[in-house]
Amino acid sequence: METGKKTAGPASASDSRYRAPALDKGLDILELLATEPSGLTRSEIVRAMNRSPSEIYRMIERLVARGYICRSAEGDRYALTMKLFLLGSAHPPMRRLVSQAQPLMDDFSRQTFQSVHLVMQEGACAAVVAQASHQATWEFRLRVGAQLDILTTGSGQTLLAFQDHAARGRILQAVQAIHGDVDDVQQDVLDKLRATGYRTGPSRQLVGVTDISVPVFGTDGNAIAVLTCPYIQRIGTGRLPDIGVSGALELLRDVAAQIALN
Repeated sequence: METGKKTAGPASASDSRYRAPALDKGLDILELLATEPSGLTRSEIVRAMNRSPSEIYRMIERLVARGYICRSAEGDRYALTMKLFLLGSAHPPMRRLVSQAQPLMDDFSRQTFQSVHLVMQEGACAAVVAQASHQATWEFRLRVGAQLDILTTGSGQTLLAFQDHAARGRILQAVQAIHGDVDDVQQDVLDKLRATGYRTGPSRQLVGVTDISVPVFGTDGNAIAVLTCPYIQRIGTGRLPDIGVSGALELLRDVAAQIALN
């Protein structure tokens, strides 16, 4: 558990004219818990936010009552629920994108016997908003709602590469606010990826997986999302087809073109 990597606090000084202290406290708690998959105790939240126990206690109880956070079975830890994700999923642009993408992703999985997931930017992270998997005996897939590092995953790098200079800067600013220095971002790697039009390469998280990532473009020409197939080559496939990385890439680029927002 890393409670020291981010200290939640009030909004920046530039926002002070329109401060709403109670709202700030609630949002600070949600942002803090978003970085802690195992949750935090009330005392850990108090220390991280540098506020009095009484004001934090009241805010935690309200967030629990409204369903944004929940207590562990033991009653001593607090974690985010899925409510924020469900609210985001109900937002019309995301709903439209997912509704367009899901049947095409399902068809891709049926043809390739590989899984595929759709990723969108969520603050300083990349979030899985839709997923499709095949009907073979076994599979590898990412769960909907999973948060991915935007700098070190194939999906995140592809999302970052296919932004214009201003949009890329805003994303990196959000990452820096959470994780600190991002000066080591290899802009030349992102520019090369952009020139190629897609990203293929070994997963940086799992041995034996080849990530195939292609951008899905929005109306402004930036990537609004990324489709990623964590391609796994089978040994002795029998009746299951194995179209190879190049075949999967071709199909995935066609899916991306069909769901682009234009």
